[in-house]
Amino acid sequence: QVQLVESGGGLVQAGGSLRLSCVASGRTFSIYGVGWFRQAPGKDREFVAAINWSGISANYADSVKGRFTISRDNAKNTVYLQMNSLKPEDTALYSCAARRRYSDALSPASYDYWGQGTQVTVSS
Repeated sequence: QVQLVESGGGLVQAGGSLRLSCVASGRTFSIYGVGWFRQAPGKDREFVAAINWSGISANYADSVKGRFTISRDNAKNTVYLQMNSLKPEDTALYSCAARRRYSDALSPASYDYWGQGTQVTVSS
């Protein structure tokens, strides 16, 4: 089993920045990749960004490209999501997830473990 704990969410004004953290524990050696997803009230879960555990490749949703950066620190078993130039439409519950195998990084169905999420609210 792998446990994931997110932190770093909060309330920020439009144009501001936040850095989310996702700390993994347990059988972390089994992790192939980690993704960030978000879900706003009344909307479907949406892919945000993903990175494989080696850090060689990363994927981003078009809506966050150029504003968000995903990175990882394997020594700390932590994946970060740096969010800059935040917009009100970025408001959502952000969750990280881990997958054990090579698969579609953009699909929630590819992920085996999920954290509880951290709330990000961007005011206009």
